[in-house]
Amino acid sequence: MPTSIATTHKVVRCCWLSILLFLTTISSTAEAKTYLVSAGISDYPGIQNDLILPANDAKAISWLYSKNTDVVYRQLLNNAATKNAIVSAIQTLFAQATDNDIVVFFFSGHGYPGGFYAYDTRLSYTEVRQAMARSRSNHKMIFADACFSGKLREEKSSASTTAIRAAKTADVMLFLSSRSNELSIERRNMKNGFFTTYLLKGLRGNADTNRDRTITAKELFDFVSKGVSSLSNNKQHPVMWGKFNDNMPVMIW
Repeated sequence: MPTSIATTHKVVRCCWLSILLFLTTISSTAEAKTYLVSAGISDYPGIQNDLILPANDAKAISWLYSKNTDVVYRQLLNNAATKNAIVSAIQTLFAQATDNDIVVFFFSGHGYPGGFYAYDTRLSYTEVRQAMARSRSNHKMIFADACFSGKLREEKSSASTTAIRAAKTADVMLFLSSRSNELSIERRNMKNGFFTTYLLKGLRGNADTNRDRTITAKELFDFVSKGVSSLSNNKQHPVMWGKFNDNMPVMIW
């Protein structure tokens, strides 16, 4: 009889230990913050390069993340989204992140093979990664709704070898709206571009296939890729690459 009671107590203690470990994990995850820099440029200098939806894209991403109470963000639209303003926002905001926090740079606007067109000049992928490298976060990501964004990984920069090496030390997940030879499509009768439309749906919870309230990189890619390919009649295919774990959290509700 005493042996039976002792065994029961041991089982109970093990159960409580498992519960405490589980609650500790949940608490740690729930306390993680997200730091977001959201930039969208519809109105470029002059009129020949203007777009329809990028400013709306950036606003929608900011709104969605703001629904999560542990989000700190900076939104830069149109003429406010200069190269220096974007880089400064990334450096200042992301420097606040801890190891377990999530940092996100979202850009919607014109792109070129190797980077983005800020309001005033080119912003290379190397410069973005270098700015993000200063953050301690283990969960860094870039979402880009820009033409030819898939060519970011093929960038050839004139920057120094030291600068390039410093930028590449950052483990960053890139989720790009299109392949290197594709346009990123937008339509006047839509509120957001094709990629941002499905990115928003996925982050809202549609990509959360196992319903654990944490959307992972793989869950998001699978959902968005399928949706954009279908909506574009197979003319646009998002790509995801970089040094990251498939189970890396991209949104925690």
